[in-house]
Amino acid sequence: MMTVHVIGGGLAGCEAALWLAGHGVQVNLYEQKPAKFSPAHTSPALAELVCSNSFKAMRVDSAGGLLKQEMRHMGSHLLPIADSCQVPAGGALAVNRDAFSSKVTALVQKTPGITLVEGEVTTLHFGDAPVLIASGPLTEGALADQIAGLTGGQQLAFYDAAAPIVTAASLDMDKIFAATRYDKGEADYLNCPFNKIGYEEFYEALLGAETAELHEFDGKLTVYEGCMPVEVMAKRGPDTLRYGPLRPVGLRDPRTGHRPWANVQLRKENAEGTLYNMVGFQTNLKFGEQKRVFSMVPGLENAEFARYGVMHRNTFINSPQVLTPALHLQGRPNLFFAGQITGFEGYMESAACGLLAARALLRGLQGKPYMPPPSVSMCGALMQYITTPNVNFQPMGANMGLLPPLGEEIRDKRLRYAALAQRALAATDEWLAEMSV
Repeated sequence: MMTVHVIGGGLAGCEAALWLAGHGVQVNLYEQKPAKFSPAHTSPALAELVCSNSFKAMRVDSAGGLLKQEMRHMGSHLLPIADSCQVPAGGALAVNRDAFSSKVTALVQKTPGITLVEGEVTTLHFGDAPVLIASGPLTEGALADQIAGLTGGQQLAFYDAAAPIVTAASLDMDKIFAATRYDKGEADYLNCPFNKIGYEEFYEALLGAETAELHEFDGKLTVYEGCMPVEVMAKRGPDTLRYGPLRPVGLRDPRTGHRPWANVQLRKENAEGTLYNMVGFQTNLKFGEQKRVFSMVPGLENAEFARYGVMHRNTFINSPQVLTPALHLQGRPNLFFAGQITGFEGYMESAACGLLAARALLRGLQGKPYMPPPSVSMCGALMQYITTPNVNFQPMGANMGLLPPLGEEIRDKRLRYAALAQRALAATDEWLAEMSV
């Protein structure tokens, strides 16, 4: 069996390489770090987590939980690593990002059949060998030019933002309380409660804060809704944040016995609990402005910022126009794409796409027909979304709204989601049996 070339050592590339190697395929995995870093990456390790350290909900009756369960059924190598690096985050699977990346790197390096090739890829000429491009949403330079040429120049781009991280030692715990909404699970989040006056002052300061310069590219700037900068969200109205990332529902300040007017949540960044992420505070404010405005959050008056929020370019191809349901380029059966560059938006979504592309690629190597997962599954629904014609195509993460309705009406949302998940997993297992390799 010939060697497969996987370009990109992010979650999609690592998941694909590990799965293929586990099925007897020789893989060259290309990663440009540490020779070259993107504006958003800082670690030389593979599978680096840039924005959040959360892989979203674990409950199988949630979109994120269902996606991860489907991935486990498909043989994910990254989820067991995530389990071993877990930090408390209520019902979410959050990880110590450094430990996670280090363990993924170690597994790739010791896996027989994978050759890790460091350095920037500038050409896609690999003869007749299959190529899987999982270079991620920050693809640039010669590789981006090559992809643009192959896709007819039909590349889209948007800007993505990351939230600040603060040190636990710098927090004023006299003003902060630990709780999870509606007291579900352990009190894994720290809560910074605003009263009405404090929130209004914070809101006005946020509206007037100065943003960092973004280098425009190729026309109109688009901001992805799933990572909307907090300052952009604030401009939609004074209550937008209160009904979004600063929503106080399900929380009561133990000092007052009342629900806060607005509430900022902090989530652990590492198992030791020395670092906390400001949930929902993706931003493009200048660093000095972040310090000034975010220090107005109760309990963060003297916060030490271990990392300020940043905003960076994300790039994705127009998948509905250029990809087949087998994730290869139309007319190029040996050139596959996987991960966020396809429009699968999110950490686990990206890894799932890597698994799907790897399976499709191997079926091709074996001369067997391939069909995508059923649309009633989360993976299948995402695949259908990125390969269905859409003039306003934008990246999409896992959500229950993607799944076809049930044949029966179930009014209770939790029961309805549970039924959707049960149907999805049964269909996934049936598909895996048919697509056995």
